[in-house]
Amino acid sequence: MEGAGRKRRWALASILGATFMLLVDVTIVQVALPSIQRDLSASFAGLQWVIDAYAITLAALLLGAGQLADRFSRKRVFVGGVVVFTGASLLCGLASSSLTLDLARAAQGVGGAAMFTTSLALIGQEFEGHARHTALALWGATIGGAVAIGPLLGGLLTEWLSWHWIFYVNLPVGIAVVAASVAIRDLRSEQVAHTDLAGLACFSGFLFLLVYGLLRGNDDGWTSAQIVGSLGGAALLLAAFVVVELRQEHPMFDLSLLRSPAFTGVSLGTFAIGAGMFALLPYLTLYLQNDLGYSPLEGGIRLLPTTLLVFFVPIAARRLGTRIPAAVMLAAGLGIVFAGVLLMLRTGADSAWTVLLPGEILAGLGIGLANPAIGQLALMVVPSHRVGLASGLSNTFRIGGLATGVAGLGALLDSRLTSRLHELLPAAPHGLAAAVASGGVDAAAALVPPAARAQTVAAAHVAFVSGLDLAFLAGAVAVALGTLAVAVLARPSLVAVAAGAPERAPDAEPVLDQ
Repeated sequence: MEGAGRKRRWALASILGATFMLLVDVTIVQVALPSIQRDLSASFAGLQWVIDAYAITLAALLLGAGQLADRFSRKRVFVGGVVVFTGASLLCGLASSSLTLDLARAAQGVGGAAMFTTSLALIGQEFEGHARHTALALWGATIGGAVAIGPLLGGLLTEWLSWHWIFYVNLPVGIAVVAASVAIRDLRSEQVAHTDLAGLACFSGFLFLLVYGLLRGNDDGWTSAQIVGSLGGAALLLAAFVVVELRQEHPMFDLSLLRSPAFTGVSLGTFAIGAGMFALLPYLTLYLQNDLGYSPLEGGIRLLPTTLLVFFVPIAARRLGTRIPAAVMLAAGLGIVFAGVLLMLRTGADSAWTVLLPGEILAGLGIGLANPAIGQLALMVVPSHRVGLASGLSNTFRIGGLATGVAGLGALLDSRLTSRLHELLPAAPHGLAAAVASGGVDAAAALVPPAARAQTVAAAHVAFVSGLDLAFLAGAVAVALGTLAVAVLARPSLVAVAAGAPERAPDAEPVLDQ
């Protein structure tokens, strides 16, 4: 028995290590964005692609990777993903242009999809009962830990070495994860007979065209043929995806799940937390470093009030998971995140960074409560033999929300910044708004004569904060809608129905069938 327990601990270490590595690459990169912009001369859209090239491939391939995991082997897909991700991290570190970095980031997303989609499934495979609940709490804490250490580690590496090292740090972690994976059992589901390639192509194309249209809309014009075609093509591919999935015997996205109110509510809540809160982090980083003038390390430290709570709250609240229904925890967590984002709207042109502090604290507390609840619910609302599907769907909505949110919130920020800057400086030189968006007030000052720099810097600061406030408002609306969806559609009674069990008392052991 002790030997089996040791193997399970090594298996969990491998799963958590992979989850940490792929998620830390979201927050660790955000802190380095200003340095990447200066080194590679990236535009505002180029900076967004550094995040979204990774997020798009990650979200687009999660469903297909989950199906492959159920069909062939969760362990093999997991280990293969770690190898691809680690190799792509090396290519990211070696990148010498914005294009090569974006391509390497997309390759990271391919490996990350295989890792992330199997993480919850492997926990469901390796653990049961109270041990599974503990593993899920640690999984939630690991997500929080990745968010927590990312800004600080990114700041340290970027400031003391260079931004290239934020990718090189993945190499030893990846090797250790592969070594520990020998303890994971090699199992697969016999009920999945093929891979849904048509559905994968339609969904990937839909997500890419949607994000591309949102990222390029301000630059190319929202009524331009390119943007109308991109967004229209996204709508057509989404419709084609629905048709393809309805005709599949074993679809990668079983649309019949949408008949379950609990599944729909949890999915919308998961999407909302990615689109409404996590998608704000890149723009908070640009505000702290480019607008307020903090170094990468100083900017990372000022994100710690959120990120540390995301790590510690799941651990501190672990016992609540056995007493309070997961759906209630998720709704409460989202509601607290909404309050936090709303408080950030107090940011003004004359504000110090501390105006963000109350909102950061509430957002961290809410995310810390929501993360483990999302993991638990994802395994409860589908049949046990489709835990790979459940894991893939949960993470698709989470990362899909991030990808869409970065593009959508960035479009709003950029649009408001540009219009406000034109109001304040009607005779502003061409390219000033783009310079402010990507490089901040210093980049703006470099475009004008010395006599005009003070006025230009002041206007650039006011314009950026105005755009940031609009992004905060949109993020708050997204989280509010997610909270409402969970509260209405994922009530404990409806979750119990989806799990195929009678409604439980609040202090009962969660039903998580193996």
